[in-house]
Amino acid sequence: MAEQLAPFFLGAYGENNDFFEKTVTELLRDHVYWRRNFHPEDTPPISTREQYEPAFLDGLAKTRHELHQLTAQLKRSVPFFHPRYLGHMVSDLLMPGLIAQLVTTLYNPNNIVEEVAPVTVQLELEVGRQLCRMVGYPVDPTQKPCALGHLASGGTVANDEGLWLARAVKLYPLAAKDACRRLSLWPVPALEQADDFELLNWTTAQVLALAGTLEAHARAAELLTEIAECRVETVGLARFFATHPLVAELVVLAPATAHYSWQKAMKLLGLGRAQLLEVPTVQSRMDTKALKAMLEARAAKRLPVLAVVGVYGTTEFGTLDPLHEIAALRGAPLNFWLHIDAAWGGYIPSLFRDEKGGLRSREEVGAEFSYFPSDRVYRSTAALSEADSITVDPHKLGFVPFGAGAFLAKDRRVFDLVLQDASYVFIGADDDQSRYRKIGRFSLEGSRPGAAAAACYVNHKVLPLDWDNFGKLIGRSVHTCERFYDRLTPLKAEVAPFARLCVPFEPDCNLVCLSFNPNGNRSLKAANAYVRKLYETMSVRADVPVQVRQFFGSCTTVSLAHLGEAELARIGAELDLDLAHPDDTGLFLLRHTLMNPWLLSAQAPGEPSYVEAYCHYLGDLITKLPRPA
Repeated sequence: MAEQLAPFFLGAYGENNDFFEKTVTELLRDHVYWRRNFHPEDTPPISTREQYEPAFLDGLAKTRHELHQLTAQLKRSVPFFHPRYLGHMVSDLLMPGLIAQLVTTLYNPNNIVEEVAPVTVQLELEVGRQLCRMVGYPVDPTQKPCALGHLASGGTVANDEGLWLARAVKLYPLAAKDACRRLSLWPVPALEQADDFELLNWTTAQVLALAGTLEAHARAAELLTEIAECRVETVGLARFFATHPLVAELVVLAPATAHYSWQKAMKLLGLGRAQLLEVPTVQSRMDTKALKAMLEARAAKRLPVLAVVGVYGTTEFGTLDPLHEIAALRGAPLNFWLHIDAAWGGYIPSLFRDEKGGLRSREEVGAEFSYFPSDRVYRSTAALSEADSITVDPHKLGFVPFGAGAFLAKDRRVFDLVLQDASYVFIGADDDQSRYRKIGRFSLEGSRPGAAAAACYVNHKVLPLDWDNFGKLIGRSVHTCERFYDRLTPLKAEVAPFARLCVPFEPDCNLVCLSFNPNGNRSLKAANAYVRKLYETMSVRADVPVQVRQFFGSCTTVSLAHLGEAELARIGAELDLDLAHPDDTGLFLLRHTLMNPWLLSAQAPGEPSYVEAYCHYLGDLITKLPRPA
């Protein structure tokens, strides 16, 4: 499998440098030819004579000097490209996308609208279709619903957009009712008869059908103008709350493992951090029994829920929530917007898709692996298509440069509810064909680099998002995870005279967390201090040259409050810690992201793989690390 991926990376030692340099040079020259032939009859603004003047040459010399100074400083950067790096969610980059981004930057397209990016806007929309197809969304523009995806600067903005759209959809019927009451016009009788609680429980399909009916009404212009004047986006939260007090009770339910960006999103939209309710977790995955109980409790009090957030690959642990169980709770007893934060795991579904976009069976997927995928992982992946919106980060498991996040909506018509006009940029027709090409008109971000779209597009063309192409890259990381997981059994025996080893969470894909406790110690605080000492030997520090580090890792802490009684008992037993009466609030963990394709490669002929070498390194550290006093 590694041989199949070899042509697509620059390589830890620049093995593909000849191709990289030649191709970039060719494309740079091609760009220069394009400039020279744009209007060759014009006189070049920079004359040949100027290029030999002292001030001109001095300017070039200063530029060259500062660039060399920069590259000298950059040598202190983290070597994400190397298989000795097992830390955060970053690795070597796919060379097709890297070159595409470098070269497209020369053209500097701004994907806010086709007028300034006629090529890369189309590439971005195609990337959105590719990602939508990968997660199982419908992408036929002649059908309803039809999905739409676009890029963002990262997962945080994509999550913000998901909540922004959820609010727009959920509150639209209330504004529509206000407008109809003002005009004494009721095109949809159900709107007049329903109270606020009932309207806040309309499904996305019902809300879009309502919007479509009102738009088609004989007095549509008057009606839509009045609705716009009544919407929360116009009057603001304070006035909207005054008219609809129940809206102040809207909450978002997210697992305890949810990314911190969700707290930011709640604050940003004025909903308030207190309205983000934490759903308990089991094995660092949402406890859907607890979620159901929370939904039922709110329904009994006629309190609405704005959205539920499921996580497809937690940032800290890589765990996948049981999305199929979450989706099954919609409508029983509450309807809610379902957003899936798949910033980390968003490209895992490429392993599950055939070349026609169909979902492969669990048996087909699992034939290549020892443990993957579990029934829960398979069913969660299949349930992605049931979400209203999804966040994906191409700059993580998509192996493209930062920053390239993506936001996917199952029904592109939801964007109609947040359209923003600007007469100097959003011009031309507003039919279905052109409306959804004006990306900056409906996305949170306006200006966006077309180079990021080019990077994703070229990667997806070279390695389509199915099991036999991009899935090979994801599959390589799963194989690495399984090999690493199996290697922990002998490592546990190797360090047994010195310390205990525990894997707190069963890996779902390619991220593994570990904790240790020195023999004879019962203090959680002392165990955490011990693991921190291990982490310090593989952390990045400004005062330590990266070349002296043998391996690089990352860390995290799981709160004991986020672990159930059964988990606490198991982890406590495996580590020989008293977690029934702990002297600390969380468990400090070594965190390993196993996405580099070469981790199973030998360091040198006849020597062990990087995974094997890392385990030896870790074992050696433990034998030498002093026990806590």
